Amino acid sequence: MKLTVDGRAVFATTGGAAFDPARPTVVFLHGAGFDRTVWRLQSRWFAHHGRSVLAVDFPGHGWSDGPALAGIAAMADWVAKVIEAAGLETAALVGHSMGALVALDAAARHAGKVRALALCGVATEMPVHPEMLESASAGTLKVQQLMTFWGLGNALHKGGMVSPGLWLRAESLAILSANKPGVIHTDLAACNVYKDALARAGEVKCPTALVLGDSDLMTPAAKAKALAAAIPGARITVIADCGHFMMVERPDETLEALKACV
Repeated sequence: MKLTVDGRAVFATTGGAAFDPARPTVVFLHGAGFDRTVWRLQSRWFAHHGRSVLAVDFPGHGWSDGPALAGIAAMADWVAKVIEAAGLETAALVGHSMGALVALDAAARHAGKVRALALCGVATEMPVHPEMLESASAGTLKVQQLMTFWGLGNALHKGGMVSPGLWLRAESLAILSANKPGVIHTDLAACNVYKDALARAGEVKCPTALVLGDSDLMTPAAKAKALAAAIPGARITVIADCGHFMMVERPDETLEALKACV
């Protein structure tokens, strides 16, 4: 499905079902350097169980027109425009990592457009290692290798993927390698400088769930506690034997956590 925001094409998948703006809608937001495909299982389930789905590519990612947006707040404003462009009054937002920060910011500053919120792989702050920023700026492969090495939980490095024949690290590297020059650096820099998460959390009024991995090295579960405490009524699910990419590492467990919220 294609939408138009600020005169540029936005691509979104609809979970294998026709998009119907009359149904409650869930908008899925991917993390830095990735695209809509990380939400394959979750988006399809919701699309076939009473929801409409938009798993979007952020500007400059996947099949959406660029350039990439330089800042979490700018991405949050863009999400609000996506909701409008789809003909919706409100939507639930499900975000991962960078997408979680964007969803949080949007829920706080565009509260009238967000009916529910799910934050996956999130932390109060998301500092990025200088080596990753340097590599991303230079366009070398090191940043992609570090993102997959640190992002995947230890269990998945050893095998055990629920989808037979799928090598998650290779798939992640393939998606990251397809990015246009500068996109990964723009994303990581946006996460690195964003310091408003805790303040925004106190402004969230909608039902909220946090979905965390107990072996997440990039956004450790312990670093989300203050964020959850600041959001009234927020619920936390910590998935066992799971790293940063819970929606593909532990897709069924992630789906179960999302069902109760969005």
